[in-house]
Amino acid sequence: MSDFLRHLPKAELHLHIEGSLEPELMFQLADRNGIELPYATVEEAKAAYDFKDLQGFLNLYYQGMNVLRSEQDFYDLAMDYFKRARSEGVLHIDMHFDPQAHLQRGVPLEVVMAGLLRAKQEAESQLDLSVGMIMAFLRDRPADEALHVLEQAAPYWKMLDAIGLDSAERDNPPEKFQALFARAKELGLVRVAHAGEEGPAAYITQALDLLDVQRIDHGVRCLESEDVVQRLKESQTVLTVCPLSNVSLKVVDQLDQHPLPALLEAGLKVTISSDDPAYFGGGLLENHIACVDAFGWGEDTFKWLNRNAMEEAFVSDARRAELLKRLEAA
Repeated sequence: MSDFLRHLPKAELHLHIEGSLEPELMFQLADRNGIELPYATVEEAKAAYDFKDLQGFLNLYYQGMNVLRSEQDFYDLAMDYFKRARSEGVLHIDMHFDPQAHLQRGVPLEVVMAGLLRAKQEAESQLDLSVGMIMAFLRDRPADEALHVLEQAAPYWKMLDAIGLDSAERDNPPEKFQALFARAKELGLVRVAHAGEEGPAAYITQALDLLDVQRIDHGVRCLESEDVVQRLKESQTVLTVCPLSNVSLKVVDQLDQHPLPALLEAGLKVTISSDDPAYFGGGLLENHIACVDAFGWGEDTFKWLNRNAMEEAFVSDARRAELLKRLEAA
């Protein structure tokens, strides 16, 4: 089964590129930029990846990205993950990135975009990997700051596939960001948002009603509301579920207790992603294999999950048709 999953054409809709920063690369970039890390070794850094909740992870996540300073750093970060994912059978990645997290460190938006766009172009031309770009905004930062950054990103609007909403969900409801998402809609950008990870099912409703999103990232707490489940089923709004992330952040204690099987049984349109693979135990392949161990799923389930992802991915119609054809031939 592991061999089948490695070669199965896969698509990932929920990947934070800053969360793909492996400790080995973190040390290389720290050395390049003359930055002293709070860890003496790679092993010591990995030992710190034991989180009690989302905020505990975020603290380490923002600390780790401090090594990202130059265009080359962002290029190296993205290409490191693109090559690793492609070696595991991934053909498409919708990539979140967090401009505010870099701007507040003094790293200009132009530096971030130049590095990431160069990596995207190279991956698409040389790796047989398509990449969607999701400019994500931090919900624990002021809403007017997010709106300002979106306007600042005007030179890149045509290069973005969507905007997103991420970071600390608790006590930061979607309703705070109505102006931001309304502006993105005016610009013709797709809207996605994290909801129903740490926050309640009501946040999913807010994201749908007030932000007019086309995709819910995580969404596992929808099961707390029969009305929300029914709505998601009828609309077939995709949920980008991240199994190993949910275990690492204590959304569930262990994977065999995860609501994924219940989400499938409810008829919801579910996909699997890795979220922040460097911190949560691995990439898309590892998440697939973990689901085999936890749920005993067969080949058809994984083909269905990846068909869902390919149908919803930010790709051209021609690329989508190609991806689906390769999946069916698997």
